[in-house]
Amino acid sequence: MNWEYVQPVRIIFGNGQIKKLTSEIAKLNGSNGLLVTTAGFVRRGMAARILQLSGGTIKQVYSAVSPNPTVEECDNCASILRDNQCDFVVALGGGSVIDCAKAAATFGLTSCAATDFLGTGKAIPQQHLPIIAMPTTSGTASEVTCVSVLSDHNRSIKSPMNSYGFYPTVAIVDPELTLTVPPHLTATTGFDVLCHAIEAYWSVNHQPVCSTLAVHAAHLALTNLRQAYKHGDDLAARENMAEASVTAGLAFTLPKTTSAHACSYPLTNLLGIAHGEACAMTITHFIRFNANHGCERVTQLAHKLGYEDAEALANAIDGMREDTGMLLDLKSFHLDNTQLEQLIQGSKHPNLRNNPVPVSEQDLREMYESMI
Repeated sequence: MNWEYVQPVRIIFGNGQIKKLTSEIAKLNGSNGLLVTTAGFVRRGMAARILQLSGGTIKQVYSAVSPNPTVEECDNCASILRDNQCDFVVALGGGSVIDCAKAAATFGLTSCAATDFLGTGKAIPQQHLPIIAMPTTSGTASEVTCVSVLSDHNRSIKSPMNSYGFYPTVAIVDPELTLTVPPHLTATTGFDVLCHAIEAYWSVNHQPVCSTLAVHAAHLALTNLRQAYKHGDDLAARENMAEASVTAGLAFTLPKTTSAHACSYPLTNLLGIAHGEACAMTITHFIRFNANHGCERVTQLAHKLGYEDAEALANAIDGMREDTGMLLDLKSFHLDNTQLEQLIQGSKHPNLRNNPVPVSEQDLREMYESMI
């Protein structure tokens, strides 16, 4: 088996490590930075704290990033970088903020728009501004990946873009930043972590380093997500989920995600379901589907996680979905045949080809029909 492992992001992990921001900016020789964040962090004063930690080197703030960042938001962010000749970017927020910042840090050095690349297959430039990423949720692990997910509502597209240039320079993962994340968001982002780990393990592109990280991340998520959801002030649970998130990110970056993520994009784009919740809607279906169609790695993963078989693992995750208030089906949407067809066709995402068992259009149809 031939394989490679690459991870260019320097990771600083630990409670209180946000204070390292000052020295990290100095290492970049940064003098004219942009903070990319959300209006909520501006309103709650966290953006002001970041500006203070920057010692005056962050000159601009862009806070108009939505939960599913759009190509327009990315272009606006890139324009600020371009117009102000910024020399570094700090991203404070969840995966949406970091995804937007990563793409803007590349496109801001060009005259291009995000639509030139999203869904077009056009090669993405490698040059980019240095990024310091500080995640505030335990979910996407965008701080350690080369992936940026954007939405183009005009074309009904939500899709990931991959580029080596999207890797941040440094990730400051401070679990204390996640203490104020509300329960539902804790659950949705936590299921994203779990799906990253599971899909990385069974991906057709699996390799041993990523598989080891995937098992570690899945174990942490399975044993800590309920506690973080029910007791948000439990710092140990938050720390374990932050560790699960970053290690799951390291696990899936190279193998890529598979079936559950492929289906999540139309579920989010068409029905507005939060990304992690959308992933959780189909992950147990694909655990059973892959195992029933001869994928031995699903059973191997179940055993490594302490379960008797794939069915037991799927049942455990279904129980956790119910305990954390996740959507269990699509009945409440009252989908018509046109919407059902849109979900089926939208799920034919390139990531579906990473699934260890081929998934046909009929397989997708049967899955969605069982959910409505």
